[in-house]
Amino acid sequence: MEPRGGNAVHRWTAALTASTAALAVALPAADASAEPQAAGPTGIGARGAYLLDANTGRQLWGKDAEVRREVASTTKIMTAVVVLDGHTDLNKPVTIKQSYRDYVVRHGASSADLRTGDKVTVRQLLYGLMLPSGCDAAYALADSLGSGGSEAQRTKSFIAKMNRKAAELHLRNTVFDSFDGISSGGNHSTPHDLALLARHALGNSTLVTVMKAMSTQQKALNVNRRYTWYNTNKLLGSYDGVFGVKTGSTRAAGPCLVFAAKRQGRTVIGVVLNDPATRYQDAARMLDYAYHTHTKFTLRRLPPTAHED
Repeated sequence: MEPRGGNAVHRWTAALTASTAALAVALPAADASAEPQAAGPTGIGARGAYLLDANTGRQLWGKDAEVRREVASTTKIMTAVVVLDGHTDLNKPVTIKQSYRDYVVRHGASSADLRTGDKVTVRQLLYGLMLPSGCDAAYALADSLGSGGSEAQRTKSFIAKMNRKAAELHLRNTVFDSFDGISSGGNHSTPHDLALLARHALGNSTLVTVMKAMSTQQKALNVNRRYTWYNTNKLLGSYDGVFGVKTGSTRAAGPCLVFAAKRQGRTVIGVVLNDPATRYQDAARMLDYAYHTHTKFTLRRLPPTAHED
């Protein structure tokens, strides 16, 4: 026989159990109604991509960011870094050799159209390297700043400096076998590593001045010849805040782009590798994601005589 008051206790216990069950059901429903977090920029066609907050060093987003890929002329970021980190005399004159021109013709490479016998400074070669993506300018820098008794030895020693710098910057998936990105397959990096390299490069004010120039005119030291070079980075001057960094494109690497923008004191660095047709649009989507905005822009056109890269 149930003791007195047993029915009341039973009814109270049943009500408490029902209330607890109702609460357990209600909690997931309330949690599920919370607004989902954005997974990243959508529609990015690049095989590999990465976004970095340069101010904090924090990753904002990545897509196969640690997969090694060929990187084409984005290699030239490291070429410039080695020149500048080596405290090179930027006013040092360099005589352009026919072998630099022959190299460009042999590989069908992008060129600053440097003329044999002209004397230009290291600083001018940096413009020829970064704006028209001149492989002849890269060759001239590697040959004049490397060590050894022959061009082959000097360029090899310069590439060794590039790899030592990569190790110093802890770019663990980066290896260079060329000074310009023309490779037999041993020149590779990752979106993550290239973003770290770009962050280091942006610490050099001379390089920032070079890479943000949409065009430049440079006069040879010994003859009355003026070179006009246009920046192959079409995002520069098109998307608000962009001030670098470097294009690249080969059949093996596909279209590549390392880019940087600054808005309201916040610098963002991005990388897209092997982006079949939309590297600039993808870069803009990634920057919009980072800055929580939507930017309308018209892509800058290069003059008909300018080099594409």
